[in-house]
Amino acid sequence: MKKNWYFETKVRIYTFNKLPERNKKIKRKFMKAIVLKTQESPLAFEDIEKPKPKTGEALVKLRAAALNHRDLWIRKGLYPNVKFPCVMGSDGAGVVEETGKGVDDFWLNKPVLINPALNWGDDRSGHGKDFEILGVPSQGTFAEYVCVPAENLHEIPYGWNFEHAAALPLAGLTAHRALFYRGGLKAGQQLLITGVGGGVASFLLAFAIKTEAKVYVTSSSGEKIKKAMEMGAVDGVNYQKENWKDELKKKEPEGFDLIVDSAGGSQFPVLLELLRTGGRIVNFGGTAGKIPEIVPARIFWKQASILGTTMGSPADFESMMEFVSDLDLRPVIDKHFTLDSAEEAFRHLDNQSQFGKVIINIGNY
Repeated sequence: MKKNWYFETKVRIYTFNKLPERNKKIKRKFMKAIVLKTQESPLAFEDIEKPKPKTGEALVKLRAAALNHRDLWIRKGLYPNVKFPCVMGSDGAGVVEETGKGVDDFWLNKPVLINPALNWGDDRSGHGKDFEILGVPSQGTFAEYVCVPAENLHEIPYGWNFEHAAALPLAGLTAHRALFYRGGLKAGQQLLITGVGGGVASFLLAFAIKTEAKVYVTSSSGEKIKKAMEMGAVDGVNYQKENWKDELKKKEPEGFDLIVDSAGGSQFPVLLELLRTGGRIVNFGGTAGKIPEIVPARIFWKQASILGTTMGSPADFESMMEFVSDLDLRPVIDKHFTLDSAEEAFRHLDNQSQFGKVIINIGNY
């Protein structure tokens, strides 16, 4: 039977014209993401299934994400209950593309940043048993899309870009709660920030300076101390020096009203010696390891308060957002990377050379 070349040609043309639309639909089912498949494997940049918002959730098309030391601990196997494969990332900002049932259409196409503290609960003093942080065990922000509860969405402050918005949530929340809700910092008080340079520490410094506190810092880097002083710190000391404690005592003979520490470790008891009577130490990390024995008299004789904190409640997040918006206090950004160069971004964070937040731009790979 003779073939009808005209009919076949029309079919081929019709099929060709329909392919882009069909392929576009297929591609929408998947997204690019950074996947950690096993504890030992390198980060994989690959396609995974695009999430679908459930009741009460929103789908955010991410434009920027930010690294935190939490991601580094997960990568190094120092974080509990990690299941593989996983997509890390707690900080993110983007545009709401789709909403699930029960979510106000107000959020559609809205530029947003995400509060990564999920299911905190009703008690501001501490989180409930269902609390978790976005990005392990749930899928995180090192991807093109993420689904989050709509109650964790916040409008981006006026005039901010997506990079500033992505840099703020986890570190800004941790710093704000540590300083004000837990630490009770007030204008004119003496504050010591240990280990300046990281994301949280850069917010601690910026927030405290805006509060008109008298801020000192410690670091192992003279360059970071210099940058902190350029931002408004009164002074700083290198904690690797043998006499670093004595240097601080000379600068503030009466001691510090508040010390915010992220390290713990063997030098933690020294902080008690630097504390003013009735002073407070707020700790939010343990990068230097376990704290050795402390003589109880050093606590009760100084009427000292030792307080722990991590992340923050919805009320803390609202307070932090109001604080930065009113003052137009934008995050300090150290360096930008693209999604497909996440391995390089992790190495940069791990070498501890950064001052401020490390950003991953999404969509520019």
